[in-house]
Amino acid sequence: MINEQNNALLASDLRTVISRLMKKLRSKSTISEKLSMTERSTIALLDQHKELLPSELAAMEKITTQSMSQILNHLFELGYINRKISKTDKRKAIISLSKAGENILYKTRSERDEWLSKALNETCSVKEQELLRRAIEPLTKLVDFD
Repeated sequence: MINEQNNALLASDLRTVISRLMKKLRSKSTISEKLSMTERSTIALLDQHKELLPSELAAMEKITTQSMSQILNHLFELGYINRKISKTDKRKAIISLSKAGENILYKTRSERDEWLSKALNETCSVKEQELLRRAIEPLTKLVDFD
């Protein structure tokens, strides 16, 4: 019972601090502020996978294909993605990141990494930085948990 209470408190504290950190990181990039979280995540997925079908993107983002279609239309209007017709199935469009999409992604990451690196150096001791390094693995497990 005590362990369950401790885990519930840990879960609440962890959610709160990670949410606050994510908001802070989002605020440190002026470039991508016109994009929603799902649009930014879609760009990152395209960077990681190079080419995906809209249905694959929707499944990865856990949204409907209709919602993904709206997101892709917006990203296309901004010039951040390319669409090409599949050679094997002319009904399917293959989505990839454009050069402008890559630039926005890398610039955004750079701005956020720069701020976070400065914050780590100015607010955390070497011991605290090592503790954060060790926390990356269990945090990654939480992210990957379904």
